[in-house]
Amino acid sequence: MTNETAPALEISAATRAMLSSVSTATITTQLMDRGLRSAFLMGPRPLNPSAPRMVGPAFTLRYIPAREDIDVLSVFSDYDHPQRRAVETAPAGSVLVMDCRGRGKAASLGNILATRFMIRGGAGIVTDGAVRDLGGFQSLAMPTFASGVAPTTNLAQHHAVDLDVPIGCGEVAVYPGDVIIGDGDGVVCLPAHLADEVARAAVEQERLEEFVLARIESGMPLRGTYPPDAATRAEYDRSRG
Repeated sequence: MTNETAPALEISAATRAMLSSVSTATITTQLMDRGLRSAFLMGPRPLNPSAPRMVGPAFTLRYIPAREDIDVLSVFSDYDHPQRRAVETAPAGSVLVMDCRGRGKAASLGNILATRFMIRGGAGIVTDGAVRDLGGFQSLAMPTFASGVAPTTNLAQHHAVDLDVPIGCGEVAVYPGDVIIGDGDGVVCLPAHLADEVARAAVEQERLEEFVLARIESGMPLRGTYPPDAATRAEYDRSRG
């Protein structure tokens, strides 16, 4: 296997930090305000909730249905098998996103490959299929999101064909370099060209919502408070100095 690594995918440290501080719920609201309603990946759930929040540009792997005469165990003797090559070439800081067509009868990858990806600096893994070796994933210090668990190797259902191409994952179009964010609610895909703008707006939205929540906790009614009317917004602006 070569040590070649794909070119780094661009996301500024400031934008990464902002997106790490806000919820996926907030990001979906900001995207909806910009006309994007299909950002949430249906299916993938966190396997290791104690891991850090996930933020990183997408590096994609596409699977098609397996075929019995091609997908045999001996193919894993090839270190350049696309599944292995994805793990070895995705840039540090990226999120490996796998298109399994929503099929989870066989795993898309296991704990050994995930560990290698983590050691290389991967920011997280997302699959709309399954993984194997659940115990290893539950203790992995890298966020992983999957739609299920299956002990069967990927070759029983999946044939890896393409790296770093547009894919569908969880019924969402994911393009290489799109920013993938994951938390306890699930995973969202943020188009790369909107990342900086959405990050700033999301931080401001949550500051306002913290102020609103404090007023609700103090006994204020929804009317005038949530959503905030002009008077509440003026009070918020004064609190911000």
